[in-house]
Amino acid sequence: MELLNTLFPAAFAMLALSHFVALLSPGPDFFLLTGYAIRYRLRGSIGLCVGIAAGNAIYIALAVVGWSELRRAPLLFSLIEVAGAAYLLWVGSHLIRSRPGNLALRGVDAGRPSLVKQVLMGLASALLNPKNALFYLALMASLLGPSVTLLQQSVSGIWMVMVVLVWDLLVVMLIGLPPVQKRLSAAVVVIERIAGAVLMGFGLWILATCFFAGP
Repeated sequence: MELLNTLFPAAFAMLALSHFVALLSPGPDFFLLTGYAIRYRLRGSIGLCVGIAAGNAIYIALAVVGWSELRRAPLLFSLIEVAGAAYLLWVGSHLIRSRPGNLALRGVDAGRPSLVKQVLMGLASALLNPKNALFYLALMASLLGPSVTLLQQSVSGIWMVMVVLVWDLLVVMLIGLPPVQKRLSAAVVVIERIAGAVLMGFGLWILATCFFAGP
């Protein structure tokens, strides 16, 4: 019991639950995964999962060492927002322009992005969403409190990163199951274009809030 108290903060259960509930809410990362997993399955999406988890890990680490200074740098925050919006618009436009055709359920996935490209795309998706930074800052600051130790913060951070990775892997594995693929085969382009439209919608919304929000 003493070891558990040393490793985990008192509010760990609330932290873990709040994080998982937020993870269930579809965001840009989810639609990016869906858009690629629908055609390339696990082999074409596993790198995305790793990259997204790595991006979350970076923001958690910055939250642990006190990256609240970002709030005092509105120009930097705005630049991250614009870059993130541009990235979402770029990825969304590629998904919207996907070519018609059924899934090759047994063949080789033509055009599957390399593992390195997948990781970089997932990392960019996570890092270019400044809401991730603010989410982790708010979550860890409000729930863990000032008395939390560095070890407890680190353990909580590792837990959240692993949950993000496992959840994303489960999503792409589910989409890649043969029965699911069979049902989705005829609608692959529609699903890709919906995912692309949603990503572009996120991008446009970020730009709108960045440039047209009131003071």
